Amino acid sequence: VESANATCVVLPTNQPIDPTRNTGDLMRKINLEQPFHPLYNYAFVTDSEEGLILVDLATLADGEPRNNFLKRALTWDGNGALRGAKHMVLGGYYGYVVTDTELVVINVDKPLAPKVVARMTLNKPHSVALQFRYLFVTDADGLKAIDVTDPESPVLTPGNVIPLENAQRLHLARTYAYVAA
Repeated sequence: VESANATCVVLPTNQPIDPTRNTGDLMRKINLEQPFHPLYNYAFVTDSEEGLILVDLATLADGEPRNNFLKRALTWDGNGALRGAKHMVLGGYYGYVVTDTELVVINVDKPLAPKVVARMTLNKPHSVALQFRYLFVTDADGLKAIDVTDPESPVLTPGNVIPLENAQRLHLARTYAYVAA
């Protein structure tokens, strides 16, 4: 799928799933399974010029390899809020996107009708990662922790900035944050 300047790809899961097979009496009545959320049909791509691109992945799970061609399902910039988008993470049906100047929280409960629900100014943010109720962001100040217990009202955790020069990507593992700096 071509884009102007793709910066990040996020999948809701790394498990091979097919939401269309999770239907019928066997799944609902006998197995008592819940339906897959619609966001599992898509790859979420951030693009610094176009914003958010959703790519329909259903064709990859239908068992027919001759039709495995990906297509855009949505291109959306949140009325300009996602210009400069560079990195993203999903948590439930919320997407946390860092742009050139801020963190933008988007509600993707209805993936083809996303909504910007919160914005937080940061100092040239670069990367974002989520663990439980905390979002970790690298920016020009270093590593910051943001409480997202209420995803629509993120709060910078007071006194919880680790100064790092040139903090770039990060990875979370248990009680450690690994930061390329």
